[in-house]
Amino acid sequence: MPGMNRRVVFFVSDQTGVTAETLGRSLLTQFEQHDFDQVTVPFIDSVDKAEEAVHRINVVAAETGTRPIIFSTLVHDDIRERFSRANGLLLDFFSTFLGQLEQELLIRSSHTVGRAHGMKDQGSYDKRIDATNFALNSDDGTRTSEYDRADVILVGVSRSGKTPTCLYLALTYGVFAANYPLSEDEFETGRLPRILESHRDKLFGVTISPERLQQIRRERRPEGRYSSIEQVRYELRGAEALFRRYQIGWVDTTGFSIEEIASKILSSTGIERRVRP
Repeated sequence: MPGMNRRVVFFVSDQTGVTAETLGRSLLTQFEQHDFDQVTVPFIDSVDKAEEAVHRINVVAAETGTRPIIFSTLVHDDIRERFSRANGLLLDFFSTFLGQLEQELLIRSSHTVGRAHGMKDQGSYDKRIDATNFALNSDDGTRTSEYDRADVILVGVSRSGKTPTCLYLALTYGVFAANYPLSEDEFETGRLPRILESHRDKLFGVTISPERLQQIRRERRPEGRYSSIEQVRYELRGAEALFRRYQIGWVDTTGFSIEEIASKILSSTGIERRVRP
């Protein structure tokens, strides 16, 4: 039997499960003293699949001796009803909020499956794909000739989180984000490359703690100067000096998720989201 501080969590959905995961995990972060074994069960679009999932939950409850926690974004009433019989704590986002909204708006909801993440807006989808292609093509200082299209250009040392942040901004918000790696040339001269100086109004800096950066670099290239603590500290000092000299806003990514980093950048720069997730 597992310890009382370990629980199994199920995210159940009639689509991808992204919404259930996002909302559920946000709530679980408030309980640091617990460990959660997380299981996503997507595409529950029939009563038979619902029954299979309920059986799986009940087996876990019997084996562990504790009730699993169930986060649900199921839409259809007949499928949702099956989970009310499961031996677990059911947290049904739709039943919790839809009823109140129906009362306030004086209309019954459509109970349409897949509205949260489906391709209901082809235009928004195309914008996100276009932004993603831009981020990939502009990664690590390539295709600087297209910087006129950029909403933001992230600058920082190697492995400080620029690429994943650019991709998240593109995929989630349709933001055209490029990134440029600062090198020893810039640290020695104390000046930005000419291509960046002409786009100073789009620059935003990314930094990270020396200890975390060293850990990341060691996973990629454990030997040599690249991952030494001396080199890491030298590069970070140089990058932050450039940010201060050119009055470039910047964010320390240490300990923050990609979602949090992206949100800080959007808030600091005032960049408008081209699409809403």
